[in-house]
Amino acid sequence: FRVLQLMPGIGPSAAAQIVEPMTTALDEAMGLAGWRPPQRAADDWPGFVSLYSGLRAGAKWPADLEQIRLWYEPHLERIHEDATTRRADLLQLEQIGSGYASRERFLTELTLDPPDATSDQAGPPHRDEDYLILSTIHSAKGQEWKNVFVLNTVDGCIPADLGVGTKEDIEEERRLLYVAMTRAKDNLNLVMPQRFFPHGQAARGDRHLYASRTRFIPASILAAFQQVSWPSAQAAQGRAARPEVRVDIGARMRGMWK
Repeated sequence: FRVLQLMPGIGPSAAAQIVEPMTTALDEAMGLAGWRPPQRAADDWPGFVSLYSGLRAGAKWPADLEQIRLWYEPHLERIHEDATTRRADLLQLEQIGSGYASRERFLTELTLDPPDATSDQAGPPHRDEDYLILSTIHSAKGQEWKNVFVLNTVDGCIPADLGVGTKEDIEEERRLLYVAMTRAKDNLNLVMPQRFFPHGQAARGDRHLYASRTRFIPASILAAFQQVSWPSAQAAQGRAARPEVRVDIGARMRGMWK
């Protein structure tokens, strides 16, 4: 149904009319060959019927990939402006497919691990390419990034307060922190908030709890880390002292009643 619409003069309505007799015919290829195409698709129709009949007859893998690509390329150039880039992707797909013993194996692997990049030519950088990836530690397994920030490296988060029931649970939490730290290629930042503000207080409430560094980074190995606070002590000292303002609340209250 989708491939039929690649040919000129065949839209969703015409494609549906073609597919219907194919489902009722003894042979799908015979039902396809018996349909009279619109005038705009007349030149492309015999080649499509021949290709489809050959595939139904049992084309060999991966030779059928090449046959399909050769049929598709003229339509690719007609439909898409970036036909050269898309053709390179198809050639790459064809090359990858030749490394699998069967079509079934190839489709299974492609479904489980789909490609996430194309062979498009490199161009000038865009701001859209400067982005931040948010990931859980479990989803980060097998990944690697240039800069990694691990948030909330405090007890209660790493290890989680629900993951310290047994020794095995604690070791699993330790492995998770190891996974998170080893995702960094160049720079690793373990972020430890100084305090947490609990819920259930006013919008500007200052009720808070102090955080404790994760037990997986004891004081004995702190020398291996560069400790940085924000704002830095030098920046805090360089700030101009705020003028002390005294307000006589009593006098102001008495003045309201005069």
